[in-house]
Amino acid sequence: MSRVYVFDHPLIQHKLTYIRDKNTGTKEFRELVDEVATLMAFEITRDLPLEEIEIDTPITRAKTKVLAGKKIALVPILRAGIGMVDGVLKLIPAAKVGHIGLYRDPETLKPVEYYVKLPQDVKEREFIVVDPMLATGGSAVEAINALKKRGAVNIKFMCLIAAPEGVQVLQEAHPDVDIFIAALDEKLNEHGYIVPGLGDAGDRLFGTK
Repeated sequence: MSRVYVFDHPLIQHKLTYIRDKNTGTKEFRELVDEVATLMAFEITRDLPLEEIEIDTPITRAKTKVLAGKKIALVPILRAGIGMVDGVLKLIPAAKVGHIGLYRDPETLKPVEYYVKLPQDVKEREFIVVDPMLATGGSAVEAINALKKRGAVNIKFMCLIAAPEGVQVLQEAHPDVDIFIAALDEKLNEHGYIVPGLGDAGDRLFGTK
């Protein structure tokens, strides 16, 4: 079964409070999501492999470490996932960025893939799928299905806020995908919104209703 990491860092929790606040405006909301994504990227990359190289410092020759192994690709789930991309890229500027677009079928209420654009070397990359919310889990499951269908084998999922129901659905569908969360909330309500949550992340990021 996949592992679930809930970040309890004080800076993340502080900023999440203002992300949740309904009085936080679009500009500030966007900036806070960006900042929390950067802080989470620091944690999610903790286990990246290193290799030793030799360099010349101004003083002497030295053995030191650089990143090794798979290259990283960042994949936001459209549209709200876009709000987390720049924050992660601040720490990993060389990462490639793919996109996955999903819409909800009005009859089945299931997510349906309508757009997928990924780096060409899918099998060579470690993928980090980002979306601010993990509510029912349907979109996350379908996005990871889309990656696996195209050959991705090393995938992590990162979100700001998750409901226990969504975590369970994602773990059952993709037991090989670790889940990184800034806050694990109480539950889903009858409309599929996370409680206490933060409302609709896409609307709050882009100023729509």
